[in-house]
Formats: sequence, C-alpha cells, structure tokens
Amino acid sequence: MQTQLRIARPVRDVHRSRDMYCQGLGFRVLGSFSDHQGFDGVMLGLPGLSYHFEFTFCHFHPVAPTPTLEDLVVFYLPDSEQWSQRCEQVLAAGFTSRQAFNPYWDEHGRTFEDPDGYRVVVHNADWRNDELTGVTTTRS
Repeated sequence: MQTQLRIARPVRDVHRSRDMYCQGLGFRVLGSFSDHQGFDGVMLGLPGLSYHFEFTFCHFHPVAPTPTLEDLVVFYLPDSEQWSQRCEQVLAAGFTSRQAFNPYWDEHGRTFEDPDGYRVVVHNADWRNDELTGVTTTRS
C-alpha cells in the first residue's frame, strides 16, 4: 500500500497560490472546491506522485499563514541545467529569493518565499539516505 502525503496550508489567495506553484514548480491542479462548508481550496501536484499540496482559504474564520524561517519544502534537482531553469521559473512565477536561515541550503540550492511566507528550496543535488550519515537519532 502506498501512502499519499498532503501538505495542507492556509493562504490569503487560493488563486494566486495555485498560479504561482503551477507556473513556478510545474504542478497541475488535481482537484479544487469552492465554498465547501466555508472553505475554498485547490490541490496541486503531478499525477503519480505520492504527495500533493492543498491550499485553502476559510471565508468565516480566515487563518493567517504563520510559517517560520525553517518551515521548508525542499525539491532536489541533481541536473544543473534543470535546477537553473527551475530557479528561473520560480522567480518568474512571483516567488522572492531569500537567504536561507540554515546556511546548508545556500551551499547547493536557493531558497524562495511565496507571498504568504512559505519557503521552497530548490536544491541542486541528489537526495540519498547516506546524506544522513553522522546524524544521531535518539529515542525516548
């Protein structure tokens, strides 16, 4: 059984977020809803991926987005040309380039922020489990 991950985020403008994430990150609209018990929303991703984003806005009790500088979504693109193109697309879509709070992300990537303060890192590397070598995990 494959698990599906949904990253749900409140936003100030569902249409703006939809357009930015589709244009900048190449996502497609997988589903949407309007005035469902006071909520508007859109799900973005690509068919076949095991994750997608959901952006919502509540008409009755709007929730202000409150991300921190370390609330990141990281996309790994090992091909330098694809990485460079993706960074250009993200900027053209309206994201703002930011210095990463954690300097690790600036070594081989770029950090971008959307108008709600959510951060996306486009990292020019391959993700492998061996990147975790040396990290100690403790259990309580």
